[in-house]
Amino acid sequence: MDPDRDLQMSGIQHFCFCRRQWALIHLEQQWAENLRTAEGHLLHERCHDEALHEKRGNLLTVRGLRVVSHRLHLSGICDVVEFHADPAGVPLQGYPGLWLPLPVEYKHGAPKSSDADRLQLCAQAMALEEMLVCEIPRGALFYAETRRREWVDLTPELRQKTQAVAGEMNDYFERGYTPKVKPGKHCNACSLKELCLPVLCRRADPTGYIRTHLEETEADAPCESC
Repeated sequence: MDPDRDLQMSGIQHFCFCRRQWALIHLEQQWAENLRTAEGHLLHERCHDEALHEKRGNLLTVRGLRVVSHRLHLSGICDVVEFHADPAGVPLQGYPGLWLPLPVEYKHGAPKSSDADRLQLCAQAMALEEMLVCEIPRGALFYAETRRREWVDLTPELRQKTQAVAGEMNDYFERGYTPKVKPGKHCNACSLKELCLPVLCRRADPTGYIRTHLEETEADAPCESC
């Protein structure tokens, strides 16, 4: 894993929510906490405890598994990866038999209307496939609010969209590009609202500013009769 080059898989969430938010965090290293981000961190603390490995019969549960995809140029940590005993699986050191991985991503709140969560899950699965040389047909999203799993089929369409988003993220990173703000209702839920200042952008009127500046300049100019 090359942490200096591979972008964070968790950044897919920020990128889908707002391109500018992603750039402020991952390019300009700006961050601010709010209630939602704090609750999200608490939820992931137990998930990322690498000491919590469990084996019960035909199920092996691994938490905090680090993964990398050289194809996507993304790296990250899977909340939970369940390895199910399966003839179509792969061998794992220290465990007899064949095991098929199933990534499970834990999320604070409820399912979203966008594909952000599914894209992050798909990126994790694609990384696992590269590392273990296997095929992963599906994964799962667990939402704290509903306390239920949402099963996600890792279709060719979802994989293509994941590839496209990863490519766009890497392009922004290579160019060091921070998009201009596009104010909207989503700004109210953003932890970087005070840093991004979308209200100032919404109120900005370049033509009016120039007109006002010229009027003030003319008013301050000395009178020819003086």
